[in-house]
Amino acid sequence: MSAEIKEGATTTVGSPPKSPANPLTPPTAVEAETAATIPAGGTISIDPLDEDAETDSAYGGDESSSTVSIASSIRHYREFHGRTFHNFNTETTSEYWGPNDDKMNEQLDIGHHMLTLMLDGKLFLAPIGPNPQKVLDVGTGTGIWAIDFADQFPSAEVIGTDISPTQPTFVPPNLKFELDDAQLEWTYQPNSFEYIHVRCLLGAIQDWAHLYREIYKCTKPGGYIEHLEISIMFKSEDGSVTEDHFMAQWSKTLLDAAERLGKTFAIYDFNREMITNAGFVDVVEKKFKVPVGTWPSDPKMKELGQWNMLFCLEGLESWSLYLLSTVLKWSYEEIQAHIMTMRKQILNRKNHAYYDINVVYGRKPGELSNMTA
Repeated sequence: MSAEIKEGATTTVGSPPKSPANPLTPPTAVEAETAATIPAGGTISIDPLDEDAETDSAYGGDESSSTVSIASSIRHYREFHGRTFHNFNTETTSEYWGPNDDKMNEQLDIGHHMLTLMLDGKLFLAPIGPNPQKVLDVGTGTGIWAIDFADQFPSAEVIGTDISPTQPTFVPPNLKFELDDAQLEWTYQPNSFEYIHVRCLLGAIQDWAHLYREIYKCTKPGGYIEHLEISIMFKSEDGSVTEDHFMAQWSKTLLDAAERLGKTFAIYDFNREMITNAGFVDVVEKKFKVPVGTWPSDPKMKELGQWNMLFCLEGLESWSLYLLSTVLKWSYEEIQAHIMTMRKQILNRKNHAYYDINVVYGRKPGELSNMTA
């Protein structure tokens, strides 16, 4: 059981439901027999057998792709160094650093598996009850979280929104996807949703206070917001990754580029305060340390680190390409050399790196009886 999540007994975690159809399964995956996610205040024990190896062999390097997307006839994307990106409309605020191609989508689905594993197989932590009726997933990406949620709650009407139509066509009947920029004024009726879910929108939002206000407006009294976010700052507990280490400098470079773009990567540091300021009450924050690699001794943390390593390695170019080229004006060759160095550091088993993830949820004042029926 997660030391941070005080619900029920120990949970055995295997593959969460609806993980990628053809995931890049680490070739030496460790099946966790106990759930032991480490909260941000705890310490991750190092596997002593890990000390003699120089490179993490858990990453196989396979780059197959599996995401089935909406018909290509409605795709009008920009190509940039072989990757496709949302076709930015200068009349909106939808400029986004992340590609929307199959490689990025595969990485997002790997991230879904990793995050669900971190939460002991759960899709959410907010106490929404067994009978939510209308749910919104903001920035749904490939739609995998929304699909899993719709399957788990077949009586709920689930809507997933995104600026790119990269979601599958065959989905549960109670789920629909909509093209929408969450940064604009919302057209949903006030007090519409009993639960609004936000996950991993770092660098995607220009005005977070505005977004939280729109979420508050459209949440029913008694309903919940939940926001899971990643801190991209790599660090360690044993001094193997210091502030001057290349992995930490890589993080600082992306943080700087995102700030120059006007869309912070550091929302992890502010989401609890801003959700409270938007008017939500009973706000709860859960923090987790997520290892990068198989260096932890605990089986659950080792598996979590294995999937997180895969998530990071598959995402290095996606995170770097647009920001370093367009914002910081690096050459393509400089970017690729930077990525190669970072790959080596991630695979170096002497680096006992981790980063933090938080889950913040809060309730809109009022009562909503059908969520606890």
